[in-house]
Amino acid sequence: MWLMKTLLTSGCTNQRGAGHDEKTERQNILAELLGQSEGAYIEPSFRCDYGYNIYLGKNFYANFDCVMLDVCPVHIGDNCMLAPGVHIYTATHPLDAEERNSGVEFGKPVRIGNNVWIGGRAVINPGVTIGDNVVVASGAVVTKDVPANVVVGGNPAKIIKTL
Repeated sequence: MWLMKTLLTSGCTNQRGAGHDEKTERQNILAELLGQSEGAYIEPSFRCDYGYNIYLGKNFYANFDCVMLDVCPVHIGDNCMLAPGVHIYTATHPLDAEERNSGVEFGKPVRIGNNVWIGGRAVINPGVTIGDNVVVASGAVVTKDVPANVVVGGNPAKIIKTL
């Protein structure tokens, strides 16, 4: 981490090929796409459907390889951190095969509270609300709402500790 930050600030390139000027340009593009969010920072690569359905609170941080499928709103509160490879989905499809094969897609919004830390490679599924002060363990698959002040983990995610 120290080496990469040093290279970025010295004008050299990091392993993904983005130098200091490209880093600034990337931040400007994200600000234009997602709107202004005080203290927000997203590492590359970041993928989304539209961008304009993503609402970030203050001091948001997403590590490498974050994906947000935002066919519906994704609201993320203040002081939230996403570890590498976190995926947040609002897009979903019907369970009925015939209906699904016809190309039907629909969305359900995702809401993430304040002070939430989501561990690496966790998946947040459509329609989920995560309360304040939650830790989602690495690799968790969150399929249902999560109350405030808990740690969840597993597939499907379950409460493993109260904070």
